[in-house]
Amino acid sequence: VQLQASGGGLVQAGGSLRLSCTATGRTYKTYNMGWFRQAPGKEREFVAAIRWRGVRTYYSDSVKGRFTISRDDAENTVYLQMNSLKPEDTAVYYCAGRQYISNPSDPNDYDSWGQGTQVTVSS
Repeated sequence: VQLQASGGGLVQAGGSLRLSCTATGRTYKTYNMGWFRQAPGKEREFVAAIRWRGVRTYYSDSVKGRFTISRDDAENTVYLQMNSLKPEDTAVYYCAGRQYISNPSDPNDYDSWGQGTQVTVSS
């Protein structure tokens, strides 16, 4: 599976953005998908994940209640709706996927990664 992330940009604090991650490959529909982010000088951190068929979602505490992950398997796309954005959400956002995952919040569990999309939130 190959992943292509898009939708990043510059937004004011309190605003919203929706990131998209489009997959190519026959097995996408059985993939568990996740979003991670990496700010300058920091390690890559978990943001959100969704099991195949969307049966379960996971969120980091820092985005819970503000971000929503969803998937449209007919479009081979997973989304990250980000509301009430804060300057500390500024980072490069990456989508990732893998068929079998034991820990959705562990980046080492994923074997397919998109190229990243920049999100900048101004105060």
